[in-house]
Amino acid sequence: MVRESSGNEMPFGCSEWREWVSRTIALMNTFSNAFRAEVIRMARKELKPELQGMRKAITGHRSEIAALKREVKALTAQLKATQRQVKVADTPKAHAVAEEATSKKSRQIQFNAQALIEKRAALGVTQKQMAQLLGASSLSVYKWESGQVHPRAAQLKRIAEVLTLGKRKALALLHPQ
Repeated sequence: MVRESSGNEMPFGCSEWREWVSRTIALMNTFSNAFRAEVIRMARKELKPELQGMRKAITGHRSEIAALKREVKALTAQLKATQRQVKVADTPKAHAVAEEATSKKSRQIQFNAQALIEKRAALGVTQKQMAQLLGASSLSVYKWESGQVHPRAAQLKRIAEVLTLGKRKALALLHPQ
């Protein structure tokens, strides 16, 4: 039986309306789930050939990388063997190069922590005062004297200058008037 609506009335009764809404929602959820599943299936179907091509490319790249690693390893071994052969063949040249290097080092200032300690004692100054003479921090002087740190080239020049100072000259530099 069909009821005619006059505008104010609902076409269904309240309970019928609720049942119709719940069935519609259930149908929409079912439709939504089916649609989502179909979209996912189609996307996978479309992507499958592209992914297979990429997988083949990746496999090829991996095998190329492995071949390159083997080649690098072989070349490294060959280089080491060649260096050993050159080292044995050029022993006289190696001695000449070593002598030249030691002569250059002898021209440079050699640092001796004990000499610095003895000079500080001879001058009768503290580590702080020695630091003032050297233009460095007292912590640096401590580390140089204890052998924890080796001074840089610029500092080695200043140390060499201070090692040549006499007691009067050092005290004059510490206490200018």
